[in-house]
Amino acid sequence: MLSIALFHFHVTQIKRSAGQSAVASAAYRAGEKLHSEYYGEISDYTRKGDVICSEILLPSHAPPEYADRETLWNAVEKAERGKKAQIAYSFDIALQNEFSMQENIDLTRQFLLEQFVNWGMVVDFAVHSPDKEDGGISNPHFHVMCPIHPIESDGRWGNKQRREYVLDEHGERILDEVGNYMFNAVPTTDWGSPETLEHWRQAWADLCNRKFAEKGLDCRIDHRSYARQGIEQIPTVHEGPSVRAMGAKGIRTNKVDFNRWVRKTNAMLRKTKNKIASLLEWLKAVKEELSKPQPPMLNDLLMTYYNNRNKGAYSTKAKTANLQRYADAFRFLQEKQLFTTDDLDAALHSMQNSISAMKASAGEKQSRIKELDELLRMAQYYVDGKPVADKLGSIRFEKSRQKYKSEHDDTLRTFYMAERKLKSYFKDGKLPITAWCRERERLEQERQQTQLHSRKNEIEL
Repeated sequence: MLSIALFHFHVTQIKRSAGQSAVASAAYRAGEKLHSEYYGEISDYTRKGDVICSEILLPSHAPPEYADRETLWNAVEKAERGKKAQIAYSFDIALQNEFSMQENIDLTRQFLLEQFVNWGMVVDFAVHSPDKEDGGISNPHFHVMCPIHPIESDGRWGNKQRREYVLDEHGERILDEVGNYMFNAVPTTDWGSPETLEHWRQAWADLCNRKFAEKGLDCRIDHRSYARQGIEQIPTVHEGPSVRAMGAKGIRTNKVDFNRWVRKTNAMLRKTKNKIASLLEWLKAVKEELSKPQPPMLNDLLMTYYNNRNKGAYSTKAKTANLQRYADAFRFLQEKQLFTTDDLDAALHSMQNSISAMKASAGEKQSRIKELDELLRMAQYYVDGKPVADKLGSIRFEKSRQKYKSEHDDTLRTFYMAERKLKSYFKDGKLPITAWCRERERLEQERQQTQLHSRKNEIEL
């Protein structure tokens, strides 16, 4: 039987509306020092130690100077004029511990050339391999950044969208209420469509699975979600190397606590599902013998079922085991007050509905907790950096300003980033930090109560 290996393939967009910079993002992923002409800032990640390799892959019609990372991403930033522009796609994709690092790098380059570069996309990728803590699991992965703007055949940046005018039944353009032609904005590429993302996810899974087969390994990856695979399981959240390092030192974090709860809940779900499956299998077997119009009594059917099993048993040990199973099942039915097959049908469906509701509630709460954690993290950056930024603004002489700015570069950079991200949350010049903390505490308490409730209602056979 094939085992399931790790699959993680996540894509987001780098957006100015979120206070993000393509140059800063590229510097972090590649572990380099880059200057952003748009923001006038330098991002220095040369001390980042987990970058194994980084490379820019260009289609044949792209200007060769874009092979330089700083030149490329400053050109991308320059091509975007909007303050809320979507600048680049950002991918985070897990590599396989079953392959050597060189095999992983070769697979990465093959995948990006076949699926991205050959279709005209510019690719900037970096392979990361964070240090493994004692007893931990390696987490090799690679980051990919691709400009959303396509490059035309003449090497210039093309449009992300084109106008498709709305026509009437005579093929004439339709005017809106102010006299302008009505149109729909249509993407010029299919890079952002769900169908393309699905294709990329499957292509990466297929490439890795061929490598597993080539090496004679009995494991595979599946690009589909748990729900699409028919797996009743809540997914954990990605922890990342820094969170795992804190956990190894005994420092509690929200992500580690949530994943611990998810693993316990999934174990309970698997146990419950197995019990439900066992009962359904028994119910299916006894229903074949039903001939009466009224639902028969479960105890009678249960006794008939195990008597038939004992007729075919060859040893006293097997017969004793059947009697014990009968006693356990009888006690369960009595405790739950299940007397007919209809009672059992209704109870099993109720259990399954409760499991589905619990999964949905846990997912919604964790999503909001994650959002609040990010807001509080940005708020702390803002609070820590505000005095430093204020002092910088009070320094009149340029030489002194530059010296002070250099001495507090990290604090100022995180402050400006937080200020951009929190801009829409200020009210009367203040952030609702207390309200965020109270909401997070309430959600955490509700999540823990859900966990306790699920344990109390666990089925015991």
